[in-house]
Amino acid sequence: MFERFTQGARAAVKGAVGHCERADAVTVTEEHLLLALLDAEGTKAAFVFSALGVAERREAVAIALAEARRRGGVSPADEEALAGLGIDVGAIVSRIEEAHGEGALARDGKRRRRLTGHRPFTPGAKGVLEQSLRIALARKEKCIGDEHLLLALAARPGVVRDVLAAHGASYDAVTRVVGAG
Repeated sequence: MFERFTQGARAAVKGAVGHCERADAVTVTEEHLLLALLDAEGTKAAFVFSALGVAERREAVAIALAEARRRGGVSPADEEALAGLGIDVGAIVSRIEEAHGEGALARDGKRRRRLTGHRPFTPGAKGVLEQSLRIALARKEKCIGDEHLLLALAARPGVVRDVLAAHGASYDAVTRVVGAG
């Protein structure tokens, strides 16, 4: 499948691995893919981020991703839904962190380091790569570009999609800009 990736898409995948390594994480996640796309310059995804005003809010996006990771992957939408049931996620996270340390709910603990140094992709990150292929095929495009990775991230339910939407990059908005570009 990677032979169909454009240079921009390959750079995004390599960049995701780099983000994973710098975070000393065990696995490459969807969050790492998004951060790598945000780092890119001169690509179609960079154009989309610029057109939607996300490029200027890169730091805010990174903070939102880190906060969701610290809370065990609970998205703002999930937190709001739980609050409607009378469940205060913030209070629960605080109590857990008091007992077990800051970041105790983070999904990608450093304790499971593999001796090989190889960092595999999570099922979610693999799903993004697979969905990007399906998106490219549905658009009758021969190559998988970084814009297809972004469309896949914006389409897949979860924290990344919620963070993108909260910063103006919903699936519909991304689709409009990709179609216009």
